[in-house]
Amino acid sequence: MEWKKKFFDFIKKYKHAWVFLYLFIYLPWWIWLEKHVTTHYYVVQTEFDKYIPFIEYFIVPYLLWFFFIVAAFLYFFFTDVPGFYRLAAFMFSGMTIFLLVSTVFPNGQDLRPVVFERDNIFVDMVRMLYRTDTCTNVFPSLHVFNSLSVCVAVFESRELKKHRAVSFGVYTLAGLIILATMFLKQHSVLDTVGACIMAWVLYQFVYAPQRRRVPGYSKEKRPVL
Repeated sequence: MEWKKKFFDFIKKYKHAWVFLYLFIYLPWWIWLEKHVTTHYYVVQTEFDKYIPFIEYFIVPYLLWFFFIVAAFLYFFFTDVPGFYRLAAFMFSGMTIFLLVSTVFPNGQDLRPVVFERDNIFVDMVRMLYRTDTCTNVFPSLHVFNSLSVCVAVFESRELKKHRAVSFGVYTLAGLIILATMFLKQHSVLDTVGACIMAWVLYQFVYAPQRRRVPGYSKEKRPVL
């Protein structure tokens, strides 16, 4: 029947969706950590964090992170399967390392303000964020790491290099998200540095080997100079 053929053609075309099964590993593990790592944890922060002001307006790019990650995955899922696999391998490897670190080294921070100096809609949004997201399991910062993951995937995409405005927008939003983690007192400088180091290390395993074989990866090969 025609509908069966269309169904199996759809399954065949998007068979790489199996990668999302990773969420059935990540989410239960993360929920378990959020419930069990609540009071007894190693404080991960520095004196430098005290000099970073709390700026509630950064809640906007911080929340845009969720749409940022989903949009990146959907783009590569539908347009660049090899790029999708690399993005997934890169990001999910880092997320797994984060889970392992949080399991064997329970961590958190005590940077959140107890009293807010201002009262506005952005502060209300931050209050809501604080109520739904604990100050534990923060190292390395997944907000930072996943933002860097998207930046790397975009940078390595030959197709997206043709659209400089899109690339610039991605890098700008990622930068604002990274800053937001610290200005909202969601993460310390150490969390950010840890995420950057993890991204650099994983890049050597996921993207660098392909670069050495063929300068860049995509549907089109870059010319070798």
